[in-house]
Amino acid sequence: MSRSARGLVWNDRERRTRAPVRLCLAVVLLFAAAAGAVLATSVLAAVAPDTAPAAATALFDTAAMLVPYAALVGALLAAAWLVDRRHPADLGLDTSRAWWADCAFGLALGIALPGLVFALALAADYLRVTGTLVTRPDPFLAVGGGVAPALGLALTLAYFVGVGVFEELLFRGYLLVNLAEGLDGWLGANRRAALAVSAALTAVGFGVVHGANPSATPLAVLVISLYGGFFAASYLLTGRIAVAVGLHVTWNFAVSSVFGFPVSGVTTPVTAVAVEVTGPRLLTGGAFGPEGGLLALVALAAGCVALAAWVRWREGELSLRESVAVPDLRRE
Repeated sequence: MSRSARGLVWNDRERRTRAPVRLCLAVVLLFAAAAGAVLATSVLAAVAPDTAPAAATALFDTAAMLVPYAALVGALLAAAWLVDRRHPADLGLDTSRAWWADCAFGLALGIALPGLVFALALAADYLRVTGTLVTRPDPFLAVGGGVAPALGLALTLAYFVGVGVFEELLFRGYLLVNLAEGLDGWLGANRRAALAVSAALTAVGFGVVHGANPSATPLAVLVISLYGGFFAASYLLTGRIAVAVGLHVTWNFAVSSVFGFPVSGVTTPVTAVAVEVTGPRLLTGGAFGPEGGLLALVALAAGCVALAAWVRWREGELSLRESVAVPDLRRE
């Protein structure tokens, strides 16, 4: 291979492959992990007892649904460690007090913002409360009748932890970082432009992926893309994906299992408050849930103000962490 051709796939200074090659190798690892997860869940289904109590069946089925997410998270971490030669901190992960403080803020925000949507819809007479602590038929999660509501809520939260951790690690921790590093080389010294373009691309990808969900609309894809941009901003302002992980987890849980809406087109087994949405779909999101309506943009604006205040208080200033586009590589 000529030196110029080799330079297209290998970075001599960093002693690793270029960003496009790394992304392709990560896709291979993700497909392998997905295939392994399918095999593992098939084995679990084959050995599952047919006459187990409802609670045991719910635990088993939820664990089976979490297996793919665990496998995919493992694949991303393996790609980052073996292919990218990164430390976990280079994905926005660490065990510092700052990380956990950010996560706690995100968890709180993920409850407050759906609460704001609920309050606005209720005040506008766009919904009515039909019950409390209600078990719903035909839920997305495999938690059937006969399961205590508290257990149903706990299993739902566990599932959304898996979803939130995987999606934030994929879109923000892995893809955004690799795109920013790759574009930084192409865009010369304008590292801020590389970060902005990477944030926009991953936000749009985040929205497009959710376009495959039931009852999705172009507006839903747009709204979720904007929320993806918000998640990216939390990473770029702190250098940690903690706010995004916390917000992602409790947003999904609060929307679906606290305030009773669909979340991204699906319903969950139990909700603290059951509602009937009667307002216009353009505002409420209809069968897709708040993420498909304009009321969610009011919550997004409030979230942006809260994030800015939090970052200014914790970090002392609002500025992009350009270090996100500068790899901190393992040298061994």
